Amino acid sequence: MDFLKKHIEWLPVIFMVIVLSGSLPYKFGILSAAQPTHIFNTVGEWLNSDLFKEYGAIFIGIVELVASISLIIPKTRIYGAILALGTMAGAIFFHLFTPLGVTVQWIENGLPTEDTDLFYSAVLVFICAIWLLLRRRNELPIIGDML
Repeated sequence: MDFLKKHIEWLPVIFMVIVLSGSLPYKFGILSAAQPTHIFNTVGEWLNSDLFKEYGAIFIGIVELVASISLIIPKTRIYGAILALGTMAGAIFFHLFTPLGVTVQWIENGLPTEDTDLFYSAVLVFICAIWLLLRRRNELPIIGDML
């Protein structure tokens, strides 16, 4: 039982790392796909920011890469959880309050396509990050001792 209690957080950590790092090849342009292009163009237009359209995917990709690495290392896991929480809060916000929508719809190869997986994955990573922060709240900088 002590083993399970000690290592239980690896399950949500592995899930978060899979989700966060899974889209990195698309965000860094290693693999091209219509969906991430549509997402960052839609949000960039909503923000009225050509900078976000051009570099938003790379910036978010860097943050998600740092979060993934930080989550894997137990001593930095709390910082990875903070980065994951913030990044997913942004993703959830943009899905809910912009034209992007919970169901992302785009045209690929001339065919209309839609996907809800990104939104629900963001929600699950957000929940896992909150759980991890609560579990390791004593490690939080500045406020950890107060909790």
